[in-house]
Amino acid sequence: MLPNEPQSPSRSWAPHLYRRRYCCSWRTILHALTLRRLLFSLACAPILVFLAILCQGVPPSYDEIRVFERRLPQHSVSALTWAGSHPPRFLRFPGHLWGHGLNNVLQEALLMSYLAYASNISFVFEDYTWSHTPLPWTIYDFALRPARIPLNALISGPTAGGPMTTSRAPLAVSTEFYKHVCGGADVIPHIISSAEAPNDAEGSDIIEWWREQLVRVEDRCIEVDSTPQVLFDRFLFGGPRILSLWDALSSSPILADFAWSPIVQSAVARNFAVLRPQSAKDIYSTDPRPPLHGLVAVHLRRGDYTRHCPNLAKWGADYMGINQHPSLVDRFDPLPYVNDTRLKESYYLEHCLPTTEQIVARLHDIRAQHPGLRRVYVLSNDWAWALAGLKGALEDDGWEDLVSSVDIQLDAQQYYVATAVDMAIAEKAEVFVGNGFSSLSSNVVMLRMAKGIDPRSNRFL
Repeated sequence: MLPNEPQSPSRSWAPHLYRRRYCCSWRTILHALTLRRLLFSLACAPILVFLAILCQGVPPSYDEIRVFERRLPQHSVSALTWAGSHPPRFLRFPGHLWGHGLNNVLQEALLMSYLAYASNISFVFEDYTWSHTPLPWTIYDFALRPARIPLNALISGPTAGGPMTTSRAPLAVSTEFYKHVCGGADVIPHIISSAEAPNDAEGSDIIEWWREQLVRVEDRCIEVDSTPQVLFDRFLFGGPRILSLWDALSSSPILADFAWSPIVQSAVARNFAVLRPQSAKDIYSTDPRPPLHGLVAVHLRRGDYTRHCPNLAKWGADYMGINQHPSLVDRFDPLPYVNDTRLKESYYLEHCLPTTEQIVARLHDIRAQHPGLRRVYVLSNDWAWALAGLKGALEDDGWEDLVSSVDIQLDAQQYYVATAVDMAIAEKAEVFVGNGFSSLSSNVVMLRMAKGIDPRSNRFL
């Protein structure tokens, strides 16, 4: 028999060898992380992030929309004479709003084009601009988005160069055409400064002041320098001073001939099965009565509003100006709570950032006043899972169904104008329930009222 002693060294070494082969030590890790490998990993990180962004898709260029804009009838040499021998004048606002949401930009563009119309001058419309990068795209939320979208991808009508059915005022032109006409070395635009503008006056007085400045100018190319102060600031849109303009603005071609772009309208038509009109042709209806019978559209703003709504309470803010129109049913009155900070904030949050229970109770009351309502469409920037609880709670309260922005099917072009698609649906709903502090809700209310829809069908949370 062989002796046992030679086996003992093997047994004693076995655990030691096992540890050296399979156990990691800090020394091993530091040895593996050489400077070269570390630099290589850092160099690869941006590439991996870029590839992850590209995997989410490249936004469309909207090139065919730009071709459409270039071929507008007023964009021709023969169009440089208007009403006989009188050449048109052009009004551009180089300091227009950019890098903001669609509805802040839309508010400003509508009022600027109305000023041009009231002054008998051709308005120069701009792209919806998110970024001034020289590239066609920018990065937002780790995804590519168009840096600029042609205005006619979002809206149609006089503000975007469309015809005016009840006026012979000069038609709006694109920035590209304006630069072609007014960008020569021999052309010096006439500059009007906003320094002396009465920005604290009533909206109608502000428009009249600017109109008086513009009618005196005989130059073809006119630009407004808004560096001293913004032409139409958020305080005008956010307060009741805008209401002094309502009668003139709502009856003007700027709103009377306003329409959503064919891209937006095609998205609404594409989702007729989700929206469930009584007849598919109702989707194309121009009748002032809302065509989506039985549907209540609700604007639930989330995201940044979790911070914004408590700030509104601190500032003592009121509803947006149009949302204070006297023909509207609902009023916002925090006066009873001004001396109690906690109750005041609760009152604001109930109307600005309501809970699921508060939404269900509010819609229950509105359905009692509009018995034909059966379905709910939610315009929201919230996640789909966050709306699931609301859907169940509303169905428990007797609603047939709830669909939202996330249920709408959109192609690539429609996806980047999805906010306008939501608004077009809300405009067609039998009842719209908005957030009184929101410019989106304010614009929906404005467009519904301008189309002659019963103001009592516009409600607020």
